[in-house]
Amino acid sequence: MSQHALVNNIDHKDVRVITDRSAKLGDDLWYALTFPNEFRSVQIHYPIFLRKDPQTGQFVSVALFGFQDGENLFLNETGWQAAYIPMSVKRQPFLIANNTRVENGEEVKDRMLCIDMEHPRVSKDQGEPLFLEYGGNSPFLDQTASMLEAMHHGATDGENFCSMLSELDLIEACTFDIQLNDGKKYQMIGFYTINEDKFNTLSNENIIALKEKGYLQAIYMMLASQGNVHHLLAKKNAQL
Repeated sequence: MSQHALVNNIDHKDVRVITDRSAKLGDDLWYALTFPNEFRSVQIHYPIFLRKDPQTGQFVSVALFGFQDGENLFLNETGWQAAYIPMSVKRQPFLIANNTRVENGEEVKDRMLCIDMEHPRVSKDQGEPLFLEYGGNSPFLDQTASMLEAMHHGATDGENFCSMLSELDLIEACTFDIQLNDGKKYQMIGFYTINEDKFNTLSNENIIALKEKGYLQAIYMMLASQGNVHHLLAKKNAQL
């Protein structure tokens, strides 16, 4: 069960975070959130698709790591075998909380860095320290805070990206029929991609609007990344 707490140098002066990668530390994910501001790094290794958030029903972009729940084909006994790990995975066990206060009669929201003290990465005797021995943030904590800030802006940008794709009617459902070398078959549903026919018939005005927001490049990267499904399949077959 999660136990979220605001990070501070009194309660957490001895807290460390394990940065190794393994299933027991929560890395047995078959997909994770990603954002347009990291598509350039993500598309090198992982297929990028869209999926509906079960809580909001809104589309979000995800990086795919496997073909079924609990399967991360990038994990082995030595760790995560890719040069880039999406921010939504790497940020664990941290998250951002919003603290609302009133200033000059107006509500102001402050973003606060929190940690899940029940997460398996939290330790007292191994991993990266949050604070220096004689006070002050550790470089690890500062880097984490910067990453969470980038995620905050990335999530907002991701919402706008998916909203614009919806407005332009560019989203279509896709189904994967996967057959392995041993004859086993998987059918993956619930993922969405860009309708290339509709994309190719967009007006110049819409193309310019996408380009100005940086979403034209994001669309191309997303489409190009989907060739990585073949790399996932090769990883899966190699495990047989």
